[in-house]
Amino acid sequence: MRWALIVLLVAAVFAIPDAAPCLAHGKPSADISRGPDVVDTGDGADVSDSGSTTSDVAPTSPISDVSATDISDIAAAGGASDVGLAVLDLRTGVTVSSQGDKPFYSASLSKLILAVDAVRRPLSDGDVALIDRALSVSDDNAMDVLWTRFDGMGAIGRVATAAGLTGTHAPEDPSQWGEVVITANDMVRLYDYILNSSQLSSAQRDAVVGALSKAPATAADGFDQAFGLLGVTGVYAKQGWMYYLPADVYLHSAGVLDDRYAVAVLTTNPTGSWTTARDSINAVSTAVLAKLGVKG
Repeated sequence: MRWALIVLLVAAVFAIPDAAPCLAHGKPSADISRGPDVVDTGDGADVSDSGSTTSDVAPTSPISDVSATDISDIAAAGGASDVGLAVLDLRTGVTVSSQGDKPFYSASLSKLILAVDAVRRPLSDGDVALIDRALSVSDDNAMDVLWTRFDGMGAIGRVATAAGLTGTHAPEDPSQWGEVVITANDMVRLYDYILNSSQLSSAQRDAVVGALSKAPATAADGFDQAFGLLGVTGVYAKQGWMYYLPADVYLHSAGVLDDRYAVAVLTTNPTGSWTTARDSINAVSTAVLAKLGVKG
């Protein structure tokens, strides 16, 4: 039985067109909408049940003309992909989103959450190097060490509490950090916390932003992470990718544009094709850039 399962998993991964190294999970998709590990603090967007909103849009914000229809149209550029999208003006606090509170498995975006918790503690040079690798080249081995060393299960809740993340919670399986549950709204709130919270020192902030800013096109596992927001001039971002059996491809991109906008594009594509999923998240990201007037 054990060998049959191994053969099945290997066959499933290598049968995928244009497959690349990634996290592969063999169990069926679980219910990931059980809610946050923390009490809702009331921060962020007022997201309606329809999944597309514009919240508290002030006339002084450069995104004041982004309507609910606009943001829904941008998300629709993802085609068959399920898209969670949020844009936050870091100067005014204005947020627009489409399915901004929809839960997604984090894939490697959980590395950013853990890093925010870790940098608030005393760190050795080795710890700093691990955080740098986890955020820049998205090194899974580095994350494995950090997850154990810095109490990953507890770290998710601690950061959620500190940053007011209302839809983020630790995974059901403590060994699967790629199954931390996140939302697009929470990811832009997290960047707001990183950049603007008095709870982080400038050195702690710089450690996170500095590592993100030097992310190369090729990740530690050989995956091409130059999709979505990454690679655009004036952008730093954390990328995530994961294949989830039977055929769900997760591609996420969450970062900061022009030191002004925090953007999170979370996608799940049901085709099993990395190329299709990549085209989808690139289309959404391009539409966001165009709407914000940011040149790629």
